[in-house]
Amino acid sequence: MKKQKKIVLAYSGGLDTSIILKWLQENYDAEVIAYTADVGQEMNRKKIIKNAKKLGVKKIIIQDLKNIFVKDYVYPMIRGHALYEGVYLLGTSIARPLIAKDQIRVAKKFNAYAVSHGSTGKGNDQVRFELGYHYFGPKIKIIAPWRIWKLKSRTDLINYAKKHGIPIPKDKKGAPPFSVDDNLFHTSTEGKVLENPKNSAPEFIFQRTTSPEKAPNKPSFITINYKNGDPVGLNGKKLSPAKVLDKLNQLAGRNGIGRVDLVENRFIGIKSRGVYETPGGTLLLVAHRAIESVTLDKNTMHKKDEVMPRYAELVYNGYWYSKERFKLQKIVDLNRNKVNGSVKLKLYKGNITIQSRQTSSNAYSMKKVSFEENKTFNKSNVERFINFHKRKLR
Repeated sequence: MKKQKKIVLAYSGGLDTSIILKWLQENYDAEVIAYTADVGQEMNRKKIIKNAKKLGVKKIIIQDLKNIFVKDYVYPMIRGHALYEGVYLLGTSIARPLIAKDQIRVAKKFNAYAVSHGSTGKGNDQVRFELGYHYFGPKIKIIAPWRIWKLKSRTDLINYAKKHGIPIPKDKKGAPPFSVDDNLFHTSTEGKVLENPKNSAPEFIFQRTTSPEKAPNKPSFITINYKNGDPVGLNGKKLSPAKVLDKLNQLAGRNGIGRVDLVENRFIGIKSRGVYETPGGTLLLVAHRAIESVTLDKNTMHKKDEVMPRYAELVYNGYWYSKERFKLQKIVDLNRNKVNGSVKLKLYKGNITIQSRQTSSNAYSMKKVSFEENKTFNKSNVERFINFHKRKLR
């Protein structure tokens, strides 16, 4: 008897991927394996399994990748201080390469001939997933339903779901939901009223941050401990990468930190408006720049700032596994072994204030910067320094 072919679908258990799962079953003579990567998103394991089984799925895989996600993807990106177009902390972008890598691992394990994803034909994620698929499984077929099926709109999806008895979730106002992506690093919300940039974002869409107006009237304090450029604990207590980010998310979220309303330039050439919440990530970025300011030399820091826009663009466009990103990562990580110590932050109604920086590094010299007279800095060299740069003006 001929074995049935297999397709591994990146499955969230939600409306879109449940529709895709049913559509794959209807249009391909293949067994669909439901694969869910747990990168810290809000999810109901029982619901995912129940929805997949209801659609006849036999193999349902939920893989815990939270620590790998933070340690090997978020932390390297934070070391690069990556901000796309000066604002976006790349929360969706950085998760896709890991999901794609592990989805290909599962496809190879079960000898699947194809993988599939639920990214739309207008979005960036289709590129990010498929570049990752190609890097790890160049011979595995890619099925992108949004580019080939006849369902052209959100309305079509809802009608298809009703026809096949697929549950349709509701937002807090009782309507079909916004397009939401979340993981341990961030939450993004797009679509509906947000598509028109003149509209203010309704407060009810925010999922992990309190509005600054409703944040506590007393400040909160947190100390982030660093070793070799990465956080290793909070307030002197050693924690896993996932636990560090989880605790920072809770603390920053309560204090109204991490909201961004952005109109971005997508890789495929169109603009889109979205609202992003990255509470813990915002703290990590601010604190990392602070610890580097007292541990790294000027040339290393400025070189990192030079490559950052390109690094961020590569991450945004899905080139995490590219030779160029690997090359830039080496520049980003130059002298990271010197980045040790701690940074104390004050959080208050959407604001972050650096309270202190502590390190055993000698990159910062109190003797040299002191306003008291001392012999550690030769001021007679300054005039020669200025005269040298005067000649560069001509």
